[in-house]
Amino acid sequence: MAADGDSVFARPASQKPTLRTVIKFGGSSLATGERLMEVGQLVKMLISQGQRPTMVCSAMGKTTNNLLSAGTFALEEGKVYIDAIRTLHLTTIEELGLGDTARADIEGLLHDLTELLTGVSCLRELTPRTRDHLQSFGERMSVRVMAAVLNKLGVPAQHFDAWTLGLRTTGEFGNADVLDESYPRIKEVMRRFDDNCVAVVTGFIGHSPDGKITTLGRGGSDLTATVIGAAVGADEVQVWKDVDGMMTADPRAVKRAVPVPCVSYEEAAELAYFGAKILHPVAMRPAQRAGIPVRIKNSYNPSHPGTFITGSRVCGEALVTAVTFKEGVELIDVVSTRMLGQVGFLSKVFSIFALNNLSIDMVATSEVSISLTLDQSQRNFDAKSRALRELSEIADVTEKFPVAIISLIANVNRSSEVMAEVFGVMRAESIHVLMLSQGASKVNVGLVVQQDDLDRAVKALHAYFFERDGDVQAALEANGAAACAAAAA
Repeated sequence: MAADGDSVFARPASQKPTLRTVIKFGGSSLATGERLMEVGQLVKMLISQGQRPTMVCSAMGKTTNNLLSAGTFALEEGKVYIDAIRTLHLTTIEELGLGDTARADIEGLLHDLTELLTGVSCLRELTPRTRDHLQSFGERMSVRVMAAVLNKLGVPAQHFDAWTLGLRTTGEFGNADVLDESYPRIKEVMRRFDDNCVAVVTGFIGHSPDGKITTLGRGGSDLTATVIGAAVGADEVQVWKDVDGMMTADPRAVKRAVPVPCVSYEEAAELAYFGAKILHPVAMRPAQRAGIPVRIKNSYNPSHPGTFITGSRVCGEALVTAVTFKEGVELIDVVSTRMLGQVGFLSKVFSIFALNNLSIDMVATSEVSISLTLDQSQRNFDAKSRALRELSEIADVTEKFPVAIISLIANVNRSSEVMAEVFGVMRAESIHVLMLSQGASKVNVGLVVQQDDLDRAVKALHAYFFERDGDVQAALEANGAAACAAAAA
C-alpha cells in the first residue's frame, strides 16, 4: 500500500509500462461490494497481462441520484437524510474488511456531506454551485473504497480527487468544460507517479480556476478518462460498461443486434448522437485530438473484445456499421418561392432558430425550401412558437409530429450504394421517407419516417444489412474482427 507521497511519486527509471492505459468504470460496475471485488480482480488481471493502468471511477451504483434526492429533501423538507448513502459505503467497507483507514476516510466525507446538507436545510437554498459540491461526494467516496479494495488484493493503489492531478474546468456549474491548462498539469503530476501503483481518480468532477468544485455533465467520467489519457499519452483508454460495446442496433428494439467490433471516432460520435448512449461525443474529443484509441468493454463479461474506436475505419468494408434512431422528433418544412434567387434565405432561417435557442438535428435544403428536425429536448413551445411566427413572415411553414430519425452509420466510400439499398428496403416495406440527409462526414445517412413506421423500418433495415447470412455475429466477425485485432496490436 502506498502510504505517503514519496513512495507514490518515486518511479524507478528502469521500469517502463508495457501498455499504459486509462481504465474507467461506471456506477453499475461498482454498485456493490461484490462488484468492487470483481473489478479489483479484473484490474489485477490487466496488470498481470502487461497493462499499467490509471483508474477512473464513477460513484457507486445510484449514489449520485441519492445525493440529489438528499439535496431536494433538505431544500423542501428542511431535514438531512443520507441513510442509504451511509449504509452502502460503510457496509461495503465492513463486508470487504477494508480496515479503519478506509472507514475513517468515508466517515469524514459523510460528516462533510451532513454539514453541507444542514446548510441547505437551514437556508432553504440549493444553488448550482452547492449542487455540484453535493454531487462530488459520490465519486470521492467511490475512489477511496476502490483504492482500499485494490490494496487488500495486493495491488498498490492510491486515490485522488481529479483536481489534485491538475484537472481544471470553467466555472459553469453542472456542465463545466475542461480547460486546456489541465493537460500539461496532469502530465507533470503523472510523470512523477510510480507505474507500480494504481492511481484511482474521481471521474465527473473538477475544480474551476477559483477552486470551486464543478461537474462535467453527461458523460463526465468518460471525459475525465480521455482527458487523462490524452494528457499522459496513454496507449489506450478503456471504458468499462455493463454492455459488450456499441451495438448494430438498440437491442431493446432489435433482439438480434450484436456488438460492433470497430468504428472510427466519427462513426462513434454519430452513433452516440443519434441514439446509442454508450459513449458521449464530448468524451471522445480529447482521445480523437491526441489520436488515442478508445475501447468499450464489459466489466460483467471481460473476455469479450468489445468495440474498438480509432481514427480510421479498420474493420473491413462492411456496407453499414449500425442502425440507430431517435424518437419523438418534429419535422418542420419551410418553403418560400418569394425568396427564389434572393441572397440570404438560408441565413435568415437559421438565424431565427439560433436567436430562439433552438438546436437543429438534421437539414435538407433547396434554393427555396428547407426541411429540418428538432428533437424532443428542443420542444420549447414558447421558443418554437416565436420561431415559427417569424418564419411565417418569409415562408410557408408546416409541422409534422411525431416523426423519427433513422441513422445508418455507413461506409464513407459506398454511401451512394447505401442510399440505394435503403430505399429498396423502404419500398419493399411500403414506408414513406419524409426526408433524407447525409452529413458532410458522409459516415451517416439519415432518414425521417413517421413514428408509426419506426419499429418496422429499423427491424427491416437491420435484417437486410446484418441478418441475411443467418448468423449476424459470424458475419460481423468475418467482416472486421481480424482487422480490428491487427489494429489493436
